[in-house]
Amino acid sequence: MKLSPLTDCETDCAMNGGDTVLVTGFGPFRQFLVNPSWTAAQGLKLVGLGEMTDVCIQELPVSYVKTQRIIAEVWKNLRPKFAVHLGVASGSSVVVLEQTGKNSGYRDRDVCGFCPESHCCVEGGPEKLDSVINMRVVSKEFRQAGRDVVYSRDAGRYLCEFAYYCSLYHGQRRAALVHVPSRGGLSSADRLVPLLQSLIQTMLEQLEDPV
Repeated sequence: MKLSPLTDCETDCAMNGGDTVLVTGFGPFRQFLVNPSWTAAQGLKLVGLGEMTDVCIQELPVSYVKTQRIIAEVWKNLRPKFAVHLGVASGSSVVVLEQTGKNSGYRDRDVCGFCPESHCCVEGGPEKLDSVINMRVVSKEFRQAGRDVVYSRDAGRYLCEFAYYCSLYHGQRRAALVHVPSRGGLSSADRLVPLLQSLIQTMLEQLEDPV
């Protein structure tokens, strides 16, 4: 699959949330002047998730304050059916499906040099939230098919997990966090995007028919 540039607005969230899946990726971070997670989100917008599903993409800055605000506003205004947050796993060659978002323990500074004083995502929120999707089941299905997909319950306590927890909190746990690889064959968008498309479609099937 050859990915071509987007011809429409990159953040085109319409007010038709019931049939919409939100896909986010992150902006520039350290050595990633173009973040692979955002490239993947753009690729998913191009290929889509099927005729009955609209895909809305949103770039998140590597900033606690801005990410917190954007996630809350998207769930309030767009009300998507499901949200998929993509982040990059530095040094990884596999796709990682994260089950859990944790509320506390955020001590690393963002690109603005900021860290929440409370070290948490939502003051007073539950210590951890799990996605409504059983990521273990999804990862097992893809591993059995020979795909490089693994399951995790430790998302890293940085902006990826911060965004994930905020989304789980505001979206009644209808969210996923997928860490995409930074090296190996799957770091190529031409190989990664079709795999992500299949993974998200499987998650949506489970959303309709819980295991």
